[in-house]
Amino acid sequence: MADRVYPSGDHETASSTQNSSEHPLRPIPPSPEKPVPPPGTYVIQIPKDQVYRVPPPENAHRFQNYTRRKSSRSRCRFFLCSLLASISILTILAGISAAVLYLVFRPESPNFSVDSIAINGINATASSSEITPAIDVVIRAENPNNKLGIFYRKQSSVNVFYSDVELCNGVLPAFYQPANNVTALKTALTGPGIQLTAEMKKSLRESEKKGKVPLKLKMKAPVKFKVGSVKTWTVAVKLGCDLTVDKLTAKAKIVSKSCDYSWKLWW
Repeated sequence: MADRVYPSGDHETASSTQNSSEHPLRPIPPSPEKPVPPPGTYVIQIPKDQVYRVPPPENAHRFQNYTRRKSSRSRCRFFLCSLLASISILTILAGISAAVLYLVFRPESPNFSVDSIAINGINATASSSEITPAIDVVIRAENPNNKLGIFYRKQSSVNVFYSDVELCNGVLPAFYQPANNVTALKTALTGPGIQLTAEMKKSLRESEKKGKVPLKLKMKAPVKFKVGSVKTWTVAVKLGCDLTVDKLTAKAKIVSKSCDYSWKLWW
């Protein structure tokens, strides 16, 4: 049998036709723009403004704790800010009030000094080294203010020292000092039995022989100022005096004195 002869182009076409008939090509599906959901499922589109975020059940408890903690922090922050604002306002008002009072009343600081001193129970020439001091002190308090009174309250203290050794102590009487007033406060001070060392006893004896016995007086008193019908809070006045007396007897005279006093705004 004679073979068929095809032109070159027809041969290729015939072979491709033959291959196509033996292995037919599958059509390529068009690529969709959106993924196609698997069978049995539905896609529902909801606008974003209608979507409500609800935590899953396993996170609901954690979400509630978080909201409570956040609310508690907000309340604490609000309370702290309110407290700071109130303190600032009160401080400003107190400063304004103090400035107004100062301009209206022109307060002056009271003056203090020691007028006299009487010493008993100290004998530096005795054979015994034990002494029982008893000292009467007159403290002069002057109020130079025209419209300001002073209340001297309880819990005051007065102490007398020799060479850093406390000899005796006592308190001031509680009283009211009106404006433009000078008051002499007589205070009785007592002390327990004190055992003098040989060196201290010798020093006292030599000082008394020279007529110059150094003593130290310290006073601290709580006071309140009265402006019209208004009383201030309790403040503290401190007095320190370096005294030199000629002898250690009831007729002792003050040879020299140097007093300094200060104030503390709180007792």
